[in-house]
Amino acid sequence: MKENISIELKNVEGFISQEEIMALAKKSTLHLDTLNAGTGQGSDFLGWLSLPEDIIAQFDDIEECARQLRSLSDTTVVIGIGGSYLGAKAVIEALGNSVPGNSNDHTVLFAGHTICEDYLAELLEVVDKKNYSIVVISKSGTTTEPAIAFRVLKNHLESKLGKAEAAKRIVAITDAKRGALRSLATANGYKTFVIPDNVGGRFSVLTPVGLLPIALSGFNIREIVQGAQVMESITRNNKDAAANPALIYAATRNLLLDAGKSTEIFVGFTPKLHFLAEWWKQLYGESEGKEGKGIFPAAVDFTTDLHSMGQYIQEGQRIIFETFLSVTTASKKVGIPMEKDDADQLNYLAGKRLTEVNHNAETGTILAHNDGGVPVIRIKVPELSGYHVGQLIYFFEIACAISGYILDVNPFDQPGVEAYKKNMFALLNKPGFEEAAKKIRERLN
Repeated sequence: MKENISIELKNVEGFISQEEIMALAKKSTLHLDTLNAGTGQGSDFLGWLSLPEDIIAQFDDIEECARQLRSLSDTTVVIGIGGSYLGAKAVIEALGNSVPGNSNDHTVLFAGHTICEDYLAELLEVVDKKNYSIVVISKSGTTTEPAIAFRVLKNHLESKLGKAEAAKRIVAITDAKRGALRSLATANGYKTFVIPDNVGGRFSVLTPVGLLPIALSGFNIREIVQGAQVMESITRNNKDAAANPALIYAATRNLLLDAGKSTEIFVGFTPKLHFLAEWWKQLYGESEGKEGKGIFPAAVDFTTDLHSMGQYIQEGQRIIFETFLSVTTASKKVGIPMEKDDADQLNYLAGKRLTEVNHNAETGTILAHNDGGVPVIRIKVPELSGYHVGQLIYFFEIACAISGYILDVNPFDQPGVEAYKKNMFALLNKPGFEEAAKKIRERLN
């Protein structure tokens, strides 16, 4: 039987008590009832709760599509922004090789998450030399960043291969019936998958949005979903607060917020976790940051960032708590050799694996930060396998929903995201934004 992820709270003692945590966790079982009954804020977007079961019916189709694209091409460009790319990127990075060029497998590149001209130009230079496919992800097909990238890349692929051949290599993940991308896919005969109406972007990793790019990268999507299923069984209907890590995590972070710790820093001790942290930042930032509420989500890569951000965390404003993702077992081995002259004075480490050094750096950091007034939540992960990454995805999603309800906000909307878009559209003279453009230009003059 596989070991599951777990949560350790001994390093929050002295800031909040175990009794407080358990009291709020028990109270928050009401939020589990609200989620399962669909009676809370954002109840139209609860499809992610049952995705670990619902997605099983699509396994064969997703895997066959991945095989088909891999047979036609050596590279796939996945076009999307926010939840339409971060989840896939997070899982691929967590399970894959940390060093670029260290794999002969199918290459997955990303576009549409930026409108930086240099990035897209440099991507075009790369794919011009590749035999590539496109997976475009957008519910509407009109979101600016991915829409621009798709227009440019589609044009490039059609110019390179011809329209008919290009159509065989383009997959659209979009709305079931409506929207610009759905219309374009129907007109051109693209293979399509559906983004469910009741699943928001940042909760969509376990739909084709995340699973197709992950399968294209050569990873076992069934193992990932199995891990999510197990975490669902541990958390979704478990009203024993002491045995439900999602309730405990949500309660702990909100009590720390009440104690003045308004910034949560996600900490990993492997570069493989960098994009899992980016996904986590979007999940919690978009879900909680509204109505003047919410914990600010930040992230660091240790030990690297101990030589930059470490000083602030140790001695800056005491508004911080940390959530360490602690991976027990590395997948590969590197030992430290003995040197006769010991010029670097490292012979005391000779014969040890780097993992042992890394784990001691982690423990030393927790102790130092605790002494400096920083509470630390520790989430223990046996290994970075598909099973455990699947567990992490579901764990963070359901804990986020509970935490949002504790804050009394809607965890499933993001009204503030539209503010910059309206200004950008006006400045670019998009039809219908003339009045807004006039007001903005008056402000700028």
